[in-house]
Amino acid sequence: MHEHNFSTFVLNRVSMCRKLLIFFFISHGFLCSNRLYAQTALHFDVVVAGGSASGVAAGISSSRLQANTLVLEEGPWLGGMLTAAGVSAFDGNHRLAGGIFAEFRDSLYQYYGGPAAVETGWVSNTLFEPRVGNRIFQNMAARESYLQVWQHSKLLNISFSNNRWAISVLKEDKLLQITANVVIDATELGDVAAFMNIPADIGMDSGPATEEPHAPETANQIVQDLTWVAILQEYPTGTKHILPKPPAYNPELFRCACDTRDPSTTGKPLLDCKKMMDYGRLPNGKYMINWPNCGNDIYLNIIDLPYPERQAALNNAKQRTLEFIYYLQHEIGFSHLGLSLDEFPSADGLPLIPYHRESRRIRGRSRLKVQHILQPFDQTEAYYKTGIAVGDYPIDHHHKQNPQAPPIDFINIKAPSYNIPLGALIPSVEMPLIIAEKNISVSNIVNGTTRLQPVVLGIGQAAGTLAALAANENTQPAEVSVRKVQQSLLDQRAYIMPYIDVPTSDPQFQAIQRIGATGLLKGTGMPYKWANQTWFYPDSLCKVSHLSSGLAALSQAKLEPEMSQKPVTAEWLTSFTAKLQFKSEKSTVLDLLNSIFPKNPVKADTPLSRRQVAIVLDEIWQPFAIEVDFQGHFIEENK
Repeated sequence: MHEHNFSTFVLNRVSMCRKLLIFFFISHGFLCSNRLYAQTALHFDVVVAGGSASGVAAGISSSRLQANTLVLEEGPWLGGMLTAAGVSAFDGNHRLAGGIFAEFRDSLYQYYGGPAAVETGWVSNTLFEPRVGNRIFQNMAARESYLQVWQHSKLLNISFSNNRWAISVLKEDKLLQITANVVIDATELGDVAAFMNIPADIGMDSGPATEEPHAPETANQIVQDLTWVAILQEYPTGTKHILPKPPAYNPELFRCACDTRDPSTTGKPLLDCKKMMDYGRLPNGKYMINWPNCGNDIYLNIIDLPYPERQAALNNAKQRTLEFIYYLQHEIGFSHLGLSLDEFPSADGLPLIPYHRESRRIRGRSRLKVQHILQPFDQTEAYYKTGIAVGDYPIDHHHKQNPQAPPIDFINIKAPSYNIPLGALIPSVEMPLIIAEKNISVSNIVNGTTRLQPVVLGIGQAAGTLAALAANENTQPAEVSVRKVQQSLLDQRAYIMPYIDVPTSDPQFQAIQRIGATGLLKGTGMPYKWANQTWFYPDSLCKVSHLSSGLAALSQAKLEPEMSQKPVTAEWLTSFTAKLQFKSEKSTVLDLLNSIFPKNPVKADTPLSRRQVAIVLDEIWQPFAIEVDFQGHFIEENK
């Protein structure tokens, strides 16, 4: 049984619970209100702690599966780093837009007038005003009848016993008691997981521990730089928007700010101040200030700090951003730009929360390491078979503000696109707790790409799907079928395999995704600039050799070596599948293909494409019915 006081944990993990809770109430004037003690008992199937990017996605996906769901958010906004932190530009997945990420982006297109209207800065294909993003998330959540969102709500206490969560929530000035079957930790720093003593890591892993050749020899506590973003806008001539000189202003910190060299290349500085500002140019004449090169990044590791110390440290991040804005106004000549005071509901005009690039990382049923991304088909763990979200962004770490950080060239670890294993969301302990946001089970190196916004939205959607299935089946998340989660995500038009050439609009999207997730036909991955790729090549000729390794893992049937380089034909595929144990009896190969492609009839000796072979194997053999464990290994009794 786990019983703790979450408010106390946030305030100070080692202080006296009762005294601090009383202090909290007194300092906020709550003991003077009788309404504090007006407790209401409510039950939810799923409670999501945190209205972050993953938290919103989790709440929406859970509720769409008819699980009675609650999202708890301390602030007034939804969307976390995408909105409340002001990082209103998607990094990656431009050609892998599926599920809730695609819905959100389509809403941006509709609001602004199409894709071209949001391609305003060069850091991303999609940029938007944070307040618009918050409004879209609020509207998406409001449309779900099985979803409640409690904003201005602080989780005070959480405990787990007798297979049920008990949670105390301070909602404005009311203390509410709720229970839940499943909890999702979608907080920015993984505070619920830490509070429940879930084993986790902070900082860089050692190479010997992860077997990652790029990792340092010894582990350390160094995390990525964080940023307190700012949104600037253009002002007419005047001085009201000009900041006063900050007390600790040091212009030398920002001297190289106009160097716009691609960090993945070498060479002389490319000094272009206008290009630097256009990096985060938003619609309607606004600018996102989230500049890593001599800009407003700052090194702060606040993950394990008590709450008051966190806030004090974060004030330094705010000051760094104000100093950088002052530098832009006074040293470079952008005196026409100032803080956009109508963007955020904050007294200082800055975002509501900082941009955390790194959190604690739990130890889960699966741990995604860089070798699983670089060579997914060659590892003992076939994690790709358990994929639930995809990403294509490079391994991007920010460490320039910490001179103690080892000189690792993260950005030049050339990797293809990848997927996230389901087991990375499930802690190693037996508890109905699911992890989302940036605190999933990955190595420090891999966090440099899994932390990005589209990936986190996909992780949240998968977390919500898993939570709803677990709640509806009255079972632990770890006991839910991997294939059931994946199929539900496919039904939600989300990617589980990162095939750039098979979009969600493809008529055979699901069949190809399923076949890819069994390893029967493997994709080809390649690093590519700032949008890595994996290709399925659906319309290329399928050779017998393409099937050999995948079939060997599933069947005792042998492939003739002399056939390996020959094309797969309907006749050969009919003969071969006759040796297999079908999951259902359907049409013959020829009948099936000709019913799907009536305009291009297939004969017995017609060479088949990878698309056609995928359709046949998916329809006739139904290999997705073969269950896998969290390591991607097929479970024997289901063969």
